[in-house]
Amino acid sequence: NTYKTIYKPDDLLQITISTDDVESSQPFNLPVVTFSSTTNSVIGTPKQQDYLVDKDGFITFPVIGKLKIGGLTRFEAVNLLKSKLIPAHLKKAIINIRISNFKITVSGDVKKPGTFTIPYERITILDAIGLAGDLNISGQRNNVLVVREENGKKTQYRVNMLSNKIFTSPVYYLQQNDFIYVEPNTSKVQSAAYNPNYSVLISISSVLISLISILTRK
Repeated sequence: NTYKTIYKPDDLLQITISTDDVESSQPFNLPVVTFSSTTNSVIGTPKQQDYLVDKDGFITFPVIGKLKIGGLTRFEAVNLLKSKLIPAHLKKAIINIRISNFKITVSGDVKKPGTFTIPYERITILDAIGLAGDLNISGQRNNVLVVREENGKKTQYRVNMLSNKIFTSPVYYLQQNDFIYVEPNTSKVQSAAYNPNYSVLISISSVLISLISILTRK
């Protein structure tokens, strides 16, 4: 299984254009600045501009205009930008693209469920489970659910964490906004049903409701 990032709607992309001639690349590296209304001066340190991938997969890039980035891999997106910039605007350029809002969610029968922002993008399902503190002893390791949005639709994958086939699974390397859900085993669900205070049952029910919401969200 090979790692690759595929850009999707709602991604925030940080695109940096580097050249030997800094002045010529400046129009393509727009900073984001905050101005004071009283002094009309810049507040804080300027940050790199982020470009939102819209619902149709387009970004609006300086000078060039609208570009269809959605559905492309990093390699394809870099080559597209190079074809638009060279030689029309620049003689040569090094292009770096980073997703600034790359995140994954781990829920269910794990020690520390939550949503995690990933600064480096390359993350495996094993890494994600590690971020969540590993599965509880009652978590089902042989039937982990991964929900991924592909071509505007929610796709479900089942992963056996105990099998070496996990390394060839299409969800071994996670994509931005992937949702991982670990189901509790049958004995835990049954014990929760007979618990007088229902605290565990309520917790499991809330996770299932969240999962249903994600699966049906458009």
